[in-house]
Amino acid sequence: MNIGFYKWSETPDDVKARLLHRAQADIENIADKVAPILADVRARGDEALLDYAKRFDKAELSSLRVSEEEIAQACKTVAPSLKQAIDRCIGNVRKFHEEQMRRVEDPWMFEIEPGVFAGEKVTPISSVGLYVPGGKNLYPSTLYMLAVPAVVAKVPKVIMLTPPRPDGSVSDVILYAAHASGITEIYKVGGAQAIAAMAYGTQTIPKVHKVLGPCSPFGAAAKQMLGGVINPGMPAGPSDSLVLCDDSADPDNTVWDVLNEAEHGPDSAGILVTHDENLASYVHKKLQETIAALPEPQRGYLETNMAAYSGVILTRSLEESIGVSNLYAPEHVVLKVRNPDAILPKIVNAGEILIGENSPSSLGNYGIGVNHVLPTGGMAHSYSCTSVWDYLKRTSIARVTAEGLNALTPAVTAMADYEGFPAHGNVLRLRKIYND
Repeated sequence: MNIGFYKWSETPDDVKARLLHRAQADIENIADKVAPILADVRARGDEALLDYAKRFDKAELSSLRVSEEEIAQACKTVAPSLKQAIDRCIGNVRKFHEEQMRRVEDPWMFEIEPGVFAGEKVTPISSVGLYVPGGKNLYPSTLYMLAVPAVVAKVPKVIMLTPPRPDGSVSDVILYAAHASGITEIYKVGGAQAIAAMAYGTQTIPKVHKVLGPCSPFGAAAKQMLGGVINPGMPAGPSDSLVLCDDSADPDNTVWDVLNEAEHGPDSAGILVTHDENLASYVHKKLQETIAALPEPQRGYLETNMAAYSGVILTRSLEESIGVSNLYAPEHVVLKVRNPDAILPKIVNAGEILIGENSPSSLGNYGIGVNHVLPTGGMAHSYSCTSVWDYLKRTSIARVTAEGLNALTPAVTAMADYEGFPAHGNVLRLRKIYND
């Protein structure tokens, strides 16, 4: 098995570029296939969605919307132990996002200069659509990570789209997680056609203002192509994580920390970055036998990505390791060093940072409460973790008194005249001023 081992200072630039870029989907290569689907959904609406369900999902649907009876039956069917696990995790996610919401400021204004007041108010987006992937594997955790902050943010209308199974149903576990998260408007639509339905609206599915959730490359292409119609949310690609360690890290724990995100798929990435040569060598060797003992398909996924995107990076110092981490901008950072409080401020590009041996990624994935829908593929350079802010918007507010209007008019009219906007200037020069 080929597992990457890289001495960073000696690694060629083209290899560094491959590791840093990961396996982000090349959207341009599939845009020609996606464009006709988008146009078809826009033109034919529900009829197109039913045809695509038959073509792509092998499902003959009589209705696109999941009924109340289907949701009620699902809630009865899910095993009690799994219900308890979902409820426990949702509880923590709700607590975390409620605390975020508590920290959202009430409408505020302050006096910038005499008679000139400005501030902001925050309101929820009026409608959002959540996309929850289907396929062979089901991820109720992704559902509640998307749904709970939407509900906490008090978005007036939240819909969810997910692909149907061949028998026309949606997984009982997915429906239970939706119910437990507070989502009741659910539609059986997947792929690029789901994004188109939320962007344009159909006879059954309402148009929304923003869509969130990870997609296949086809769905991701649809989001990008419809960016002028709908807010496509944060781009989400294959999972990646970086385990940043010094010589205090537990070697065996570190092996599993590397594998935690890398097992998602052949295009995922899990990397150890350390300046401790003993740890690097041990983990590199131990990964071989640990991966060999895992079941399929995870073993195959790891064998593929360990050769291309994953492995071990050996640096010359802790500072260089921090630099690599910030350059990589991971979805997840697992920070295992002697003095994490001193290092934490230095890590500036990451979707999330999990601190210490007792905070592995899987806890963040499911139940700590932090959101696991995070920027991937280096997008943490400019994108944030999913939060209530993804469902809110800021609006500037201002009020000016007669005193402030008189004081500001000379400067503003001078700017308007310079930029060639006579009405901008005249609205001040010719204005009737009223005393407050």
